[in-house]
Amino acid sequence: MKKKGLGKGLDALFEENAFDISEKPINELALVDIEPDRNQPRRDFDDAALQALSKSIERHGVISPLIVTPIGEGRYRIIAGERRWRAAKLAGLERVPVIVRECESERISEISLVENLQREDLNPLEEAFGYKRLCEVYGLSQEQAAQAVSKSRSAVANAMRLLSLPEQAQDYLRTGELTAGHARALLSLEKEDDIMLAANKIIADELSVRAAEQLVKKMKEQPKAPNRQSPEVMLALSALESRAQSGTGSKVRIKHSASNRGRIEIFYNSTAELEKLIDKLS
Repeated sequence: MKKKGLGKGLDALFEENAFDISEKPINELALVDIEPDRNQPRRDFDDAALQALSKSIERHGVISPLIVTPIGEGRYRIIAGERRWRAAKLAGLERVPVIVRECESERISEISLVENLQREDLNPLEEAFGYKRLCEVYGLSQEQAAQAVSKSRSAVANAMRLLSLPEQAQDYLRTGELTAGHARALLSLEKEDDIMLAANKIIADELSVRAAEQLVKKMKEQPKAPNRQSPEVMLALSALESRAQSGTGSKVRIKHSASNRGRIEIFYNSTAELEKLIDKLS
């Protein structure tokens, strides 16, 4: 693949990403005229954190303006500040302060991608997908991607390796059931079945990263046929999950170990759902 580079180069991107609010005119725009950049790496927004930010915005307003660019017909796309945009909507605001920057479509995605990757609240998979996009779409090497976000090349490489995990393990990583440290330990296992066996044990037994590393090391040093759940047990567990989900109206996951120990997890997406769930359980 031919490398396209970053427009006028990495230095130019850094300059354009260093928004100096004191030198840019601040305007106000209607929230309905602003839309997020669908190519940014963030996919999951913590509901509790958004609620907390919305309460702050209700009291103090949006302190830091959003960075947006015009896309025609009176509409604007977010370059930086999607969390503030979402929280402002929750707070019932109709207009928010913005800094308008003229940017080509490709430059919007470049700047938004780098801006988001420089944050520290992306989950590990969002970060990994962001680095992958920098390398595949904008033709950067891992070294160049690392420079763009002020990270080491090894940090970028290790993050991208997480994308090679099985889909279910990635889901555990996305929901926070596994940390990036746990996931990196799993990467040294070759077989998908072994990875998932270790991942489920880490979650069921709530192992630390250090304990997970020891588990993986033991599995590699003493390979033997694992005591897997029988198909009948797996079907029974799946049926129990379905019954629990029908009864609670929420997603339910049963973590069951070979020693017949485990836990039940019930998921909710808002405080309102949590209250309804508690009412049903009580």
